Amino acid sequence: MSTDVDRRMLEALICPLTHVTLRYDAEKQELISDAAQLAYPIRNGIPVMLEDEARKLD
Repeated sequence: MSTDVDRRMLEALICPLTHVTLRYDAEKQELISDAAQLAYPIRNGIPVMLEDEARKLD
């Protein structure tokens, strides 16, 4: 299920841990923090910016 995400909003978001810009993965509906090695999910068009909800990158 794909939802429309406001790209301007995504560009304004930063990683809550490292305070660096996030990378948007449209296919997986995630915001990627390369610095923290975490992927924050986007659920129903809303980014979930909680470390406990983030997926660790390999």
